[in-house]
Amino acid sequence: MKNISLYRIFYVILCRISRFTNYYIDKMRKLTTLFLFAVSLTATAQTHVMDVNTNKLGAPVQPTMYGIFFEDINYAADGGLYAEMVKNRSFEFPQRLMGWRAFGNFDVEDDGPFERNPHYVRLKYSGHSDKFTGLENEGFFGIGVMKEATYRFSLWARCPEGGKSTLEVSFVDNATMGEDQRFATVNVEISGKEWKKYTATLTSPRTDPKAALRIFLMGEKATTDVEHISLFPTNTWKGRENGMRRDLAQALCDMHPGVFRFPGGCIVEGTDLESRYQWKNSVGPVENRPLNENRWHYTFGHRFYPDYFQSYGLGFFEFFQLCEDFGSEPLPVISCGLACQFQNPDPTKPGVHVAVDDLDSYIQDALDLVEFANGPVNSKWGKVRADMGHPEPFNLKFLGVGNEQWDYDEAHGNYGPVFTERLKKFSDAIRAKYPNLKLIGTTGPNSEGWDFDLLQPRMKQLKVDLYDEHYYRNEEWFLSHGLRYDSYDRKGPRVFAGEYACHGANGKKWNHFETSLYEAAHMTGIERNADIVHMATYAPLFAHVEGWQWRPDAIWYDNLRSFKSVSYYVQQLFAMNKGTNVLSLTMQKQPVAGQPGQDGLFASSVYDSQTGEVIVKVVNTSDAPQPITLNLLGVNGATEAQVITLHSDNMDGENTLDRPDLIIPVSGSIAVTPGKKSSTLTDELGPKTFCIYKVKKQ
Repeated sequence: MKNISLYRIFYVILCRISRFTNYYIDKMRKLTTLFLFAVSLTATAQTHVMDVNTNKLGAPVQPTMYGIFFEDINYAADGGLYAEMVKNRSFEFPQRLMGWRAFGNFDVEDDGPFERNPHYVRLKYSGHSDKFTGLENEGFFGIGVMKEATYRFSLWARCPEGGKSTLEVSFVDNATMGEDQRFATVNVEISGKEWKKYTATLTSPRTDPKAALRIFLMGEKATTDVEHISLFPTNTWKGRENGMRRDLAQALCDMHPGVFRFPGGCIVEGTDLESRYQWKNSVGPVENRPLNENRWHYTFGHRFYPDYFQSYGLGFFEFFQLCEDFGSEPLPVISCGLACQFQNPDPTKPGVHVAVDDLDSYIQDALDLVEFANGPVNSKWGKVRADMGHPEPFNLKFLGVGNEQWDYDEAHGNYGPVFTERLKKFSDAIRAKYPNLKLIGTTGPNSEGWDFDLLQPRMKQLKVDLYDEHYYRNEEWFLSHGLRYDSYDRKGPRVFAGEYACHGANGKKWNHFETSLYEAAHMTGIERNADIVHMATYAPLFAHVEGWQWRPDAIWYDNLRSFKSVSYYVQQLFAMNKGTNVLSLTMQKQPVAGQPGQDGLFASSVYDSQTGEVIVKVVNTSDAPQPITLNLLGVNGATEAQVITLHSDNMDGENTLDRPDLIIPVSGSIAVTPGKKSSTLTDELGPKTFCIYKVKKQ
């Protein structure tokens, strides 16, 4: 019995020891788990310390650094920025009445008063008082009119057989359930056998985005010839008669562009040489500027617009005017004698390109363009500029030769230096006459690959001042090329990133916040390398919501409304905060460019000598918030910084016509900890967020 009792006592003691041990082992396990979790949190939320050295100014940021590139794609000119509301106003489309409905007794004639636009319509008595003769224009996806707005109607007309007539000009709503389709009308009295310009003003009593313009032959109904029928809002940009749509021009001005590249793009090349953009056809009286085929009406069969042409109403004179309005350096691009190489893969095919020995007229066009822009009023082309109302020179400093051109190596056709041999002829002639003009070449349509590798060293050999790079790439490319320009040859030509945009992969090639954010990340690398990159322009610029061929785009619109994409705001934020000098910004002595261990962060910094501000741009491309600390070396006594934030919780989100301000920059402020030799700014940058911090240097 005694042994059994001792056994029980021993057993109880062992059990209690075991329970005690298990209890503390469990406690230790929980404590260890909590410790590891805390360590994990600490690692995840590790503060990223960025050193910004404001004591030493780096490379100047060129005034031309951020700009705009205009190409007539997506109805960017006619039907877009150019405020003309009548389609085919001079009856010069290949189908002479495309855009018009003609009725009654009429003919199309071809001996009009304008040599390069000879077609017009002859309106004659219908033969019965209850029958009508006239015309109706559909406009560009309709004619959009605003309530109480005024519109300037004009045309050239005559009564070739004598007598007189009345033209009843009306805004009409063909879909109305009201008693009268007409909702605004004005009469224009025509008389005399000679061609004269007539004008009248229409005031709209209502808003209608899809109106039409109707003209009835009335009064004595004498035979009447009509030509160059035009309609503009009176409230154009700067109030100009041959003006721009005010809201779209204002959007460009608000981007604060330092450079303005025009008129393209692929339209400079043309599908063939005949359809290339010819600047001389785009100047002089607007009535006599000949129609040009727009390659974008047929380039994409899946986005086909057979009524898309170039009236040249928005021509080189108007482009130069806009540059002057915006304070931008003009950068015209001219044909180098090569039609689009994508559409003409065999350069040996007769008639596809201009032979090198036959380039004289093309080179002369380039020299004449400089004279048009800068020449004295007593020179041939300076006089043309002066006669158009601008005797002062436009002070042209840059000229681009060719667009997306390239040479061929042995593995790719072996056609030889088809571009650079032409570029050299242009370069020699231009530098001989205008040695101070900066010449811009190109590295073709790609940002890397055999053609880029072939052309880049040749640009240096030809001693161009800048070369134009184009890249439309996906998200992965933009995130993995943060150091693209850090390794560029500093002794070669400077870079013009002339066309770029982030195109979403997997079918997401449309405007959305995520791709715009990655463009901002990429631009920090452009800014950090301002010693080598002197210009950058996003592309394309404009798109009509009913007439686009290419997206994403910076600014979208219909006939009455417009909205700015998130990419627009990214461009605007960089342009308005470009500063004057680069500042060194590093994290653990490395550029912040999305490198391994940097948790998706991209950053750059500049100093603005005009405002005395240090400006730091930081982009968090990751899905997690990132604590950051900015050590502002050389900033003494600062206590507050301005902060501008661009963010969306929806990566596919974008502004629209109905919600134009869905995603826009938001301004605020943040505290700065002052110090004697440096100040410190600490923030938690939200996921997928772009922030700009602006601190006054004391």
